[in-house]
Amino acid sequence: MIYGNSGLGKTHLLHAIGNYVHENYPGRKVLYVSTETFLNDFIRAIQTRTQLALHERYRENDVLLIDDIQFMETRGETFHEEIFHTYNALHGEGKQIVLTSDRSPRDLAGIQERFRSRLLQGLVTEIDQPDLETRIAILHSKAEGEGVELPRDVAEWIAHRVRDNIRELEGSVTMLRAFANLRQEPISLDLAKSHLTNLGHEQVTLKPETILEVVSGYYGLSVSDIRGSKRLRPLVHARHVAMYLIRELLNNYSYPMIARIFDGRNHTTVISGVEKIKEQLPVNGDLLAEINHLKRRLQGEGFE
Repeated sequence: MIYGNSGLGKTHLLHAIGNYVHENYPGRKVLYVSTETFLNDFIRAIQTRTQLALHERYRENDVLLIDDIQFMETRGETFHEEIFHTYNALHGEGKQIVLTSDRSPRDLAGIQERFRSRLLQGLVTEIDQPDLETRIAILHSKAEGEGVELPRDVAEWIAHRVRDNIRELEGSVTMLRAFANLRQEPISLDLAKSHLTNLGHEQVTLKPETILEVVSGYYGLSVSDIRGSKRLRPLVHARHVAMYLIRELLNNYSYPMIARIFDGRNHTTVISGVEKIKEQLPVNGDLLAEINHLKRRLQGEGFE
């Protein structure tokens, strides 16, 4: 199960998996479909009474790749039954199933609990936003592929504006190439600023210190206590919230970097704290309200 926001490359990864299997295991049967295609095939099979052919199409594969399963949340119970039994049939024969979603299985409220538990039994991995250096590398790779000379300062300017959508990153290079060709001039920072006016969005520049100050103020604690090692329940909760927000809002900060902020803790402690908050958010309305309030303050809303 691969999940993450739109534009981060989930579909690309599914196709890469399919291509890898074709190239290295040519005897294996591979099928890639979107959830919408699966649904349309299912409806057609019901209408034409060809359910057996549907089972053969989906259940006789060695590798089944299904994209965007979040769209099954709003579908009827009968469709849920079909995809559940397809999963069971393939899993029972030791076949490979790879699915993508824009959310973790824990957050897919509209799917059957038994199907969610099946998904959680496998490998569940998140595609996170690429950090700044990765975004710059993506831009240079795209430029090289299109035969475009992209100056470093232009790549950095674009990468600072587009933080969470690889498609938009790559599209900016294509647009720049078109503008440069039309104007018969090389790509420059001035050209980018003049013609990529709607690119990405400027975000409030945040630092870990700011997040610590806002969190400590919200909970009525001191920054030193949150960063320290005391294990009182209110302190631990605030500490985990601060770790979560630094990880969530500062995508250039790795777990080891965050650990150093909190008096040099082991990075596994930070991972544990962040995961505890993530697990509670879908089921704890009070915590969700706290996090949303803190995010609004940190992103420039709600300051007095």
